[in-house]
Amino acid sequence: MKRRTSKKRVPSAHMVTLHQRLYQALNLGIKSRDNGGWKWQCTDIEIQRLTIRYISAFVGCISPDMLQHPLVKDSVADIVMAIIGVTQSQSAAVLGLAAEVTITFVGVLGNSIPFHQLSKLVGSFSRLLSFHQSSVAVSCANALNHILAKLEPRRLKSHNEVWEILKENKTVDCIVCSLQDYIDGRKSYENFQEMVSLLKTILWRWPPSRYPVWSNVKLMEGFRAICKNPDSSVEVVVLQLYSAIALCGGGVKKLLQNGETLVPMILSCMDNSKPQSVRVEAFKLTQSLVRLEQGWSAIARTCYESIVKAIIDAMGGWNLSSGKVATDQVPLLSEACKLALITRWDGEHHSYFWKFGVDRVLLNLLVDNFYKNRPSQSYSSLEELIAEARKGLDANYLEVLRPFIWASLGWLVTHCPEDFTPDTRGNNCLDVLLTCGCLTLMDSLRKGRQSFLNAIMTSKLQPASRAVLQMIHSPCKYIASKARYILSELSTPNVDVYLDYVLSTSIEVGNVGNKDQTIIDLIIFSCLSTLPKYRNTIIQRDGIMHLSTFIMWCLRNNAGGGPCMQSTFKSCRCCMPDMDNWEGDDTLLFFSLWGLAELMQVQHSRLGRNHGELIFNQDLSGLEFGGSDVQTLIGKLQEISGSTSTSPGLRWCATYILSYFGFYGFPSRFGERIGKAFHTKELADIHLKLSSGECLRVHGVIVMVRCPSLIPSRESPSNERLSDESSMGQSVEQQGRILRREVCLSARVDDKTLMKLLKFVYMGFVQVDDDLVRQLKMLSRGCGFHSLTQLLSKKRPKWGTKVPCLEFSPALGPSGQRFSDIILQAKADELELNCTYCTLLLPHVHVHKIILWLSCDYFKALFQSGMQESHSQTIEVPVSWGALSKLVSWFYSDDLPKPSSGCIWYNMDVDSQLQEVHPYVELCWLAEFWLLDDLREDTLKVVISCLRSSRNLSLKIIQIAANLSQWEIVEVAANCLAPSFPHLRISGDLEHLNEELVDMVRVAYVRLSQTGDCDYSD
Repeated sequence: MKRRTSKKRVPSAHMVTLHQRLYQALNLGIKSRDNGGWKWQCTDIEIQRLTIRYISAFVGCISPDMLQHPLVKDSVADIVMAIIGVTQSQSAAVLGLAAEVTITFVGVLGNSIPFHQLSKLVGSFSRLLSFHQSSVAVSCANALNHILAKLEPRRLKSHNEVWEILKENKTVDCIVCSLQDYIDGRKSYENFQEMVSLLKTILWRWPPSRYPVWSNVKLMEGFRAICKNPDSSVEVVVLQLYSAIALCGGGVKKLLQNGETLVPMILSCMDNSKPQSVRVEAFKLTQSLVRLEQGWSAIARTCYESIVKAIIDAMGGWNLSSGKVATDQVPLLSEACKLALITRWDGEHHSYFWKFGVDRVLLNLLVDNFYKNRPSQSYSSLEELIAEARKGLDANYLEVLRPFIWASLGWLVTHCPEDFTPDTRGNNCLDVLLTCGCLTLMDSLRKGRQSFLNAIMTSKLQPASRAVLQMIHSPCKYIASKARYILSELSTPNVDVYLDYVLSTSIEVGNVGNKDQTIIDLIIFSCLSTLPKYRNTIIQRDGIMHLSTFIMWCLRNNAGGGPCMQSTFKSCRCCMPDMDNWEGDDTLLFFSLWGLAELMQVQHSRLGRNHGELIFNQDLSGLEFGGSDVQTLIGKLQEISGSTSTSPGLRWCATYILSYFGFYGFPSRFGERIGKAFHTKELADIHLKLSSGECLRVHGVIVMVRCPSLIPSRESPSNERLSDESSMGQSVEQQGRILRREVCLSARVDDKTLMKLLKFVYMGFVQVDDDLVRQLKMLSRGCGFHSLTQLLSKKRPKWGTKVPCLEFSPALGPSGQRFSDIILQAKADELELNCTYCTLLLPHVHVHKIILWLSCDYFKALFQSGMQESHSQTIEVPVSWGALSKLVSWFYSDDLPKPSSGCIWYNMDVDSQLQEVHPYVELCWLAEFWLLDDLREDTLKVVISCLRSSRNLSLKIIQIAANLSQWEIVEVAANCLAPSFPHLRISGDLEHLNEELVDMVRVAYVRLSQTGDCDYSD
């Protein structure tokens, strides 16, 4: 074999000698093939040993500055060829040497090794995981782990290619089998960690690998047993493995199903007595489990106090002795600070954070062990407090932790109760924290004007500025007033100049160069808008006009901005939604709306005008909305408020602004549908009798779900009597009559106010004039409508508040049965249903005519027809029980239940997938027959998504869809089958289809072939 050389830089004589010896050995094994290529063709063990030894020697002499030298780069392919050839050996000793030299090889050359060479090594070593000698399998697992670690994380296509290699060699199955041997005692635990570490690496990088692990009941039980092993190194790898499993939403659920054993183990690993490496992994695992509120709720039921204490101990334990943070303590502090973000959810755990001194701990992390370096004291003046805070902040102490410190503080003050008072005990920790936040915000103001902020600077300033905004709007009177006071005292004449800069430059339409800087400007602008000394100035400088124009620009251009806190795991998660993020990803729009809401509050207080004037007068005492008229702005705000795909924070901001125009609640498609009943007396079964003698006819099931206080839970002679009235053709009960209830209301209930409340009950959204606001607020509070009461009171939504959901699914439970007046029955199948409310065994559901009447024109026409079917108490629906249950869910919530997805879906066999999808195909047909366009659109999206994710499913669905004349589904299925048409035709898999369908697949294949995108794979 000819050796490749270069005349460029000359390496050392020793390196040249080793290179020559290397190629002398390589030439003994690498031979030319008949086709002209090169391949390792030597089976002599001694030559293999010699080659491995010279590879090790040559690689060992390569220094970092020589990695790009041609002598090294040109040798990589030959070294890889030799290693791959040697791994074909059956000698355990040689294979062990090959694994060791591979670890050295990839460790030294790292990213200098081309991907295609690494992938060849992956294939070779993954095949050896099932080697009959466990020591060899473990060595190869270790080598494979090192190879996978060198893959560049951003090369998605390359990762997919490697995953195909791992899948082809059944790598995960081999590892699981080996681990089961350790668990069952067939192998010693000596090399257990290497196998677990490799599995963890694979789970972390490739989501499809996770399901076979967390769905393996026996394996997961074995891991729980291993957790009791006192060896800290074993604890570390098991915790790491659990964290990798928790990257899958299904894995999180599986882990939490055994929370009674898992959570105590985690708490034990968080204890101060454990090595730091164990504690770090325990905090990381808990972060993965509580990414979403459901995970935290599952854990917090029994142990929130213990978790909070563990967090505080980790964040504050370092200052008990040395008073300084050692470098090796930073990882533990970082993970504990990240877990402290469980404060973003409301709950009893907040009281324990304050009980365990979270304010002191946060301050010591923010300002260099503040109270250990300073005697306990109360500051005699704000100036003294500001001076101490400034001194601490200027030290730039533990800056890597500051984003998490500010985020935790922001959520803590957000969920403080109104009457909360800090337990100062002479320390004033909270006051110092508030001061530090305000100082940082003012620094942001100064630095933002001086120059464009880089990414590092914005990552420091944005979380602090956001925390100050949360302080100012804290429900706690002490915190909110203190923050406003400090910020007001810190303001300087430069603030006026800054406000001009924001209005004229920072949010100038089309001039947003640095979005992160603009977000900071908007946050500071919102904070300053709360101060009396600036709010009128902002109004007079057309602040509302500038912000409104900017908001409309954001909406037209999808400006975005990105979330304030990026998730570490976002790129490698599966089967779960993004982290609960109240503001959403469109932070530019969010903080613009927040600022506009602040100014609307100021303007409303200043004008004292009714909403009609605000709507119909474009320019009213300085109230102007830029390039858009008021009605256009209101329309856009209503779109945001009613969009379920928009973040809760954006929806709340838009809704809050709309309250200043007299619109209250969240508009929705479902609300409009149910709201049609408000304007009709059809099927009304409750009489609300006012003190004036006037009666309002309403629908019991709607009022019962939305406002049960209007309908007594029991029949009481004092305020409710039953009246038997003619149904006027709307027969429900026997003998064609409707049983109606009459409820007498208090004399304090005004009829106009009641009508507005009822409209909100039906629609979840209502327009109210100013003269009714006070009375409606009182009635709303009495009826338990907290969100409506808050909006009528012009109270800002608390950061993190959930959007109230309009749905009537509770009516399908026991509470709704007294209003049920009809049964929907699925077509007969083998399924039997034991009903709580009747003796009918066929699959059925007890429903309410008014919901069917509002949701479907077919039922509306049926009930009004006077035909025999309209008097029947049971209606047969020609679909399966699976389809009927989904249909009823959509009727009562406007939400179509989704099929299995993610890892569970991809690991189903095709028959199980068909069982999941078939009801949706039925619903597509039924929706078309009953003219339910919205439902058909929703179900069609589900079916198409499933077909595109499973080609084999299309083969099952295409004939079913054709039988139901669902040609859109047929066409999608044909397109999915088109790449495999030649294979399907040869294998006979198309024989069960009729000729027309086969022809459709053939045409789709021809069309695909002409575009050059045809894939002949199965």
